[in-house]
Amino acid sequence: MSVKKVYFPNINGLRFIAALLVIIHHTEQIKDILGLSNYWSTPIIRSIGGLGVLLFFVLSGFLITFLLLDEESTTGTMSIKKFYIRRILRIWPLYYLILILGFFVYPHIPFLRMGDLGGNIFVEFKTKFLLFLFILPNLALSRYSPIPYISQSWSIGVEEQFYLMWPLLMKNIKKKLVLFLFIILTYSLITIFLSFNTLTLGLPKGYWIVLKNFWSTFSINCMAIGAFFAFIVFKKYDLILKILYGKWMQIGTYCMLISMIIFGFIVPFITREVYAVLFGIVILNLATNNASILNMENKTLNYLGKISYGLYMFHPIVIVLVIKSFVLFGIASNVIYYPFIILFTIVISGFSYFLMESRFLKLKQGFSKILSGDSVKLQN
Repeated sequence: MSVKKVYFPNINGLRFIAALLVIIHHTEQIKDILGLSNYWSTPIIRSIGGLGVLLFFVLSGFLITFLLLDEESTTGTMSIKKFYIRRILRIWPLYYLILILGFFVYPHIPFLRMGDLGGNIFVEFKTKFLLFLFILPNLALSRYSPIPYISQSWSIGVEEQFYLMWPLLMKNIKKKLVLFLFIILTYSLITIFLSFNTLTLGLPKGYWIVLKNFWSTFSINCMAIGAFFAFIVFKKYDLILKILYGKWMQIGTYCMLISMIIFGFIVPFITREVYAVLFGIVILNLATNNASILNMENKTLNYLGKISYGLYMFHPIVIVLVIKSFVLFGIASNVIYYPFIILFTIVISGFSYFLMESRFLKLKQGFSKILSGDSVKLQN
């Protein structure tokens, strides 16, 4: 018996693009914090970081849902315990390494301080640490100022909270489409309510603001949108797939995405959901359509996508080290900054992957379902 691996082409390329968008966003933000010339006020720069994270969320919903459906189909059940162990082995080692560095190492290195942000970590230190320790960084960010070098982990918290509940819902609720649509609709309605409601439902104003901020990060609806696309692929809804796989549907989706990003189009209350649907169509075609008009399946992008978790977690420290180092020598140019930031982030992430993450990934394989057959591509 051998491990059957579900392999989707182009997904690693998408992971890298998502991480790159976040890196560009944070590079300009950190330049602004350091008082350097920057493009932080440019709308496209301010938006692409969130879109990169949103792409990660839709990808997670798509991949996790497909794998759970595949496990149920081939084994007759979904092993919640093994699912949790696989997620722990993939996420926790690097997460807690970054946590230790961010709380106990970086704050004591003067070169790494970023204005007032550097001292914020010591305000209510124990509470912040406990929130991060129990993988609630999005709650910490909703209540406190960003903590340098680890605040990017807020999205990891969102994903872990999604992973905590999703297999339970998937296993116990038989009508999957109803589940996805219910989550998407309910989340959107609550978001609209929180946007309009000026009352605090009896909560102190500060806690009300924290609740609103936390809810805005908890993007389970966008993950459910990714899950919806995984479901229609897995169940082979041919009529829907024929429409979504169409050449002009692909062209229209890419054009709409590019236009929305460049011109900053906003759809009141559901802008993120619109982006999530467009990302879902892109993921669907790149991962499962042989007639996809784009192809990102190559060794370079596969490698960069493989280490994308490290790219996402290590890039803030690299940005600061690179920029501050060049400033010491009187060099201030994006032509210099960006190549070195991207290069060193890739190098550090590569070391992280091959020296630490890959060891845990080998352990993770022991908790994957065992099936006969070789690695397969699932394309229609």
